Amino acid sequence: MNLIERPRRLRRTAGIRALVRETRLSPDDFVYPLFVCEGEGIRREIGSMPGAFNLSIDELVKEVEAARSAGVRSVILFGVPDEKDATGAQAYAEDGITQRAIRALKREVKETLVIADNCLCEYTDHGHCGVVEDGEVLNDPTLDLLARTAVSQAEAGADIIAPSNMMDGFVVAIREALDEAGFEHIPIMSYAVKYASGFYGPFREAAQSAPQFGDRRGYQMDPANAREAMREAELDYQQGADMLMVKPALPYLDIIRAVRERFDLPIAAYQVSGEYAMIKAAARLGWIDEERVALESLTSIKRAGADIILTYFARELANRLS
Repeated sequence: MNLIERPRRLRRTAGIRALVRETRLSPDDFVYPLFVCEGEGIRREIGSMPGAFNLSIDELVKEVEAARSAGVRSVILFGVPDEKDATGAQAYAEDGITQRAIRALKREVKETLVIADNCLCEYTDHGHCGVVEDGEVLNDPTLDLLARTAVSQAEAGADIIAPSNMMDGFVVAIREALDEAGFEHIPIMSYAVKYASGFYGPFREAAQSAPQFGDRRGYQMDPANAREAMREAELDYQQGADMLMVKPALPYLDIIRAVRERFDLPIAAYQVSGEYAMIKAAARLGWIDEERVALESLTSIKRAGADIILTYFARELANRLS
């Protein structure tokens, strides 16, 4: 008897497809990125990111409560201060916008996991991620400020520190500072593989962090490089990172897979502002089904190997997945 292979048997009904599904998304996979600004009662939509907002602390608390009710357990905070200077002093100020926001969330929404992005670009008047001298971003002097920022974030109550600056040695500098300050229990989610990507444009509007001169290609990675990504991830692994992140996500699924196969740590991937904005824009023009495409893109990121997905769709899609 000539038997025909019939894979379609397992696709015939929604029930069968759900039973044999290999990759499953859950709200527990998501980290919700949020932008916190000064003021009160502020919920200002970001023009290039429909559905995302600059939020004052009181509105941030409401947003996190709503996300928590939808099933999202984790958020990551980006501060948008009113005052900026050459060294980003508000990043490590005890009363900085991010520190105050962390305290408010730990007080008002205690069960939510709060991750603090650790970088200087939102806080510097030049928009770069470190100390600048004669047009150059200085690596080692920047490490001291990043370490101070991490300790101040931990003191405010952050559950996880997520350094995103791509300075050489940033993980070990932060790890040593946290340990010396008595925060050896605080994990580091390292932006280990962060590319100098064109997909960050809307974020720079949201965080008011566009560089005032040059660009960030001198410290973020060349999008053409894959082997270098393994080296960067290995260095952060050796320096004590507890989780490794790849950013952006969808254009770098091959990198997510390679990092997943090489390291046993939890792997995060950031579906960045440009990825989100493209889906939103195409949906508004009626070209795609927004929810379907968003879920498909997130599924591909998890299928590639990400355990954790940072996405602006977190709250929107959590109810759909619950």
